[in-house]
Amino acid sequence: MLQNSQELMKNNTQQLIKNTVPTFTNKHEVQMLGSDGRIKTLKEFYPFYLSQHANPTCRRLHFVGTTCVIGIAATAAMTKNTKLLWALPVVGYGFAWIGHFFFEHNQPATFKQPFFSLICDFKMYKDILVGRVDC
Repeated sequence: MLQNSQELMKNNTQQLIKNTVPTFTNKHEVQMLGSDGRIKTLKEFYPFYLSQHANPTCRRLHFVGTTCVIGIAATAAMTKNTKLLWALPVVGYGFAWIGHFFFEHNQPATFKQPFFSLICDFKMYKDILVGRVDC
């Protein structure tokens, strides 16, 4: 009886997770419904994201903002000062939005795809560090 109950709980938990977590097609792609109604993967979104960051000054401002965000998060963690965390979106989005509105002259991708945009911001940051994207 106990074993049947445990098995039932395990199956219900797996079903719940399956219904609430995004679908992983492989270990590098997450499928999500795009604003245009079709399924988009992070792999498909990244080239679009880069196209919205063609201006070098915009990319530099993103890089500076992301560097500051990493620094603030690390400082908050090391000092256990959670009050610093309010600065993360202000600093991160502040640099990025200045880049978009004054140099790129476009609307940040965050407005339409916030989840993918956040991931791609760190992906672009890494690609700038390793030299795949010019800055």
